[in-house]
Amino acid sequence: MTEQASYHMTAAEFRQHGRAVVDWIADYMEKVESLPVLSQVQPGEIRAALPAAAPKQGEAFATMLADVDRLILPGITHWQSPNFFAYFPANASGPAILGELLSAGLGVQGMLWATSPACTELETHMLDWLVAMLDLPQKFLSTTNGGGVIQDSASSAVLCALLAARERATQFATNQQGCDGRLIVYTSSQTHSSLEKAAMIAGIGRAQIRLIDVDEHLAMQPASLAAAIEQDRAQGLIPCFVVASVGTTSSNAIDPVAAIGQICQAQGVWLHVDAAMAGTAALCPELRWIHAGVDLADSYCFNPHKWMFTNFDCDCFWVADRAALIGALSILPEYLRNQATESGAVIDYRDWQIPLGRRFRALKLWFVIRHYGVEGLRHHIRQHVALAQTFAAWVQADPNFEVAAPVPLNLVCFRHRGGDALNQQLMDQLNHSGQLYLTHTRLRGKLTLRMSIGQTHTTARHVVSAWQAIQTQAETLSAAAD
Repeated sequence: MTEQASYHMTAAEFRQHGRAVVDWIADYMEKVESLPVLSQVQPGEIRAALPAAAPKQGEAFATMLADVDRLILPGITHWQSPNFFAYFPANASGPAILGELLSAGLGVQGMLWATSPACTELETHMLDWLVAMLDLPQKFLSTTNGGGVIQDSASSAVLCALLAARERATQFATNQQGCDGRLIVYTSSQTHSSLEKAAMIAGIGRAQIRLIDVDEHLAMQPASLAAAIEQDRAQGLIPCFVVASVGTTSSNAIDPVAAIGQICQAQGVWLHVDAAMAGTAALCPELRWIHAGVDLADSYCFNPHKWMFTNFDCDCFWVADRAALIGALSILPEYLRNQATESGAVIDYRDWQIPLGRRFRALKLWFVIRHYGVEGLRHHIRQHVALAQTFAAWVQADPNFEVAAPVPLNLVCFRHRGGDALNQQLMDQLNHSGQLYLTHTRLRGKLTLRMSIGQTHTTARHVVSAWQAIQTQAETLSAAAD
């Protein structure tokens, strides 16, 4: 029988081109600091430079890689730049990238334990490691009734938690009969927008979300939460879900989880704690105060892909009662039945998430933890926190600027005293310069700049340069205004 022609990349070609890609990534990591942080292209510019139709014949890999430099790199906002101070970090590292490469090479579909036992068991073990590393409650360990799972993002974690809370509040009737229009969700006005989307997807609806007032530190007021729950119960509604934030997106405000948890326990309401970025700080014993009260939570999540040098996507999500989560999400068609699942001796993570399929994300987390060690991770977190505190002190010492919110960790919210228009101009011109990248929020109605310090390779000199650029640009704008 004549052998069929193949267009596949051979093992030898893969080795050759793979080395070229690793070299390209290493070169990129070395030069990223010199590139404009915010992409300078105009809308549609990248697409206009691409061919109108796909090639009929395969092209040389060297040509493809060259086009990454020519076409793609100009359209990249460099999240891995040490001068990236926008949003919250999405930091990567060498071991994480290599773990991701191995995951891609293995091509595991980890929906069931049986479809790759190592994919499931390494993930379970990594989540148990992190319980100890962050000093989380023992009830989140897989050896109890709880356990952890890697989600793609905190948005998926809050949706899964909400679905479990919805089912628990209705004795698992909602999946069978449709959503009870009396279910109510509570959070502060500062909580991430993912909760609003989760309420939409879960069939609860945005109108059923109660935004609880915040205090002078922009943290949820427990008394206001308790009053809202009591009022809803008096009207025949069903309070089912509360989200407390450990580090809000706008200002890194930390809700009083202990007081909120006591209310939730007394009322039988599911408490989810979202520590997406800030949770990583609890690697450091002196910063574990941020988790006070988490022992009262029904679920908790944080994102190693934000501040623990593990590239996106990697959200760690725990529940105290995995039966509630599995009961809300499990479906078992005939084609997924297998002996291991039927035995009840294994975890099938398909029951812990929205999609069926799942990648081998635990590999990159394993590589990061083993490369840095707990002490190495703590070292860098402490550096970032110290840099943020230093930056905040500089802002406070400058009569033209003010710190706009407390600075518990690595985010500094600040603004020029010249007003919203000047702050907008200041941010726009700094970002356009390519020297650094800042984003903004609104706190108490005022436009506020955010300095988020958490990129993998950000050091003191980058923060010094950023502050000098901010001051110089502010002086130029103020002089022009005069």
